[in-house]
Amino acid sequence: MSLDKILSISGKPGLYELKAQTRNGFVAESLADGKRLSVSIQNNVSILSEIAIYTFTEEVPLREIFKRIQEKENGEKSISHKESKNKLESYFSEVLPDYDEDRVYVSDMKKVIQWYNILQAKGITDFNEPEEVASEEEE
Repeated sequence: MSLDKILSISGKPGLYELKAQTRNGFVAESLADGKRLSVSIQNNVSILSEIAIYTFTEEVPLREIFKRIQEKENGEKSISHKESKNKLESYFSEVLPDYDEDRVYVSDMKKVIQWYNILQAKGITDFNEPEEVASEEEE
């Protein structure tokens, strides 16, 4: 499963998999407990493949940060998102040394780490670009 199908829904904890589109929104399934819910198009929804983190030079896609965490942890779970502010900042600076401290908040770091741990626990560990995107860029 690619990050193109994984969603974060504002006001709802955890991550969701896009299952189907409806006239008024879509159906998503929780990665935590498998429950399905209908989501209106009026909800604030973010697709993980479209999220990036600010650095001083560019915006780094979330999939790249997940890859770096995966390499640092040898494919295992990372630290808890409930660690202290100092520990989270230290960990994040190891993963993304040039992140912009003025634009990336501890709450953002918590989300990234929590999301990585959710995906890792569900066995979703392929953070490479989807094949069709790579073949379009070659043309």
